[in-house]
Amino acid sequence: METVQLKKEPPLGWIYLNRPDKLNAINEQLMKDLRQAVDELVADDQIRVIIITGQGKAFSAGADISQFKTLNGLTAWEFAKKGRELMDYIENLPKPTIAMINGYALGGGLELAMACDIRIAAEEAQVGLPEITLGIYPGFGGTQRLIRLIGKGKAMEMMMTGDRIPAREAERLGLVNKVVPLTELEKETRNFAIKLAEKPPVALKLIKLLVNQGLDIPILAGLNMESLGWGVVFSTEDAKEGVNAFFEKRKPNFKGS
Repeated sequence: METVQLKKEPPLGWIYLNRPDKLNAINEQLMKDLRQAVDELVADDQIRVIIITGQGKAFSAGADISQFKTLNGLTAWEFAKKGRELMDYIENLPKPTIAMINGYALGGGLELAMACDIRIAAEEAQVGLPEITLGIYPGFGGTQRLIRLIGKGKAMEMMMTGDRIPAREAERLGLVNKVVPLTELEKETRNFAIKLAEKPPVALKLIKLLVNQGLDIPILAGLNMESLGWGVVFSTEDAKEGVNAFFEKRKPNFKGS
């Protein structure tokens, strides 16, 4: 893959955005490579958690602005649609995803991070949606995901001003789950990912489905989905293992079946 590096470290899979000279700006090739890398990790039964990060000093500084001069109304819509569909795909993966934000996560970079389940950032990182400064607005799902993460008021402020905010402020707002020094970022992310990897995969998959789909349906429908899913999860060997481990006072060994 030209713009992405892939590392398998079962049970973890690492994806590195690899355009450091361009601050990992997102172009069509990177979107294609990222989709290919994600597909490979999803298909690998040994991989339980997927981590996305950037090479160099940025997670991703957003969409590659050098492409914008050639866009017209139709091609801009197609580019935004392609990017948004990739973010939708990542958000709804059957495996947990973590964005390891090592530096700037701006524009499409923040939209990619928001599509992940968990965001862990370095203290030095900055996040924001600065598209308004270019005369446009977020097009990869940012207008919808940001408001769901931090509420309308602050989301409107961030999008209307285009201001960047430091990692600690993002953590306070709930946009980032955890902030650590850059020197501890990979270790902290790895430890968190291992913790998730030890959990029952089917239950994790159902949690993602219920939370992501439940946001957009009436609460009664969501509650009914939850009850049905609870029945499904009780048909797994992992549920039996979890209950048995509890009574035997030992750590469960979940296998994803």
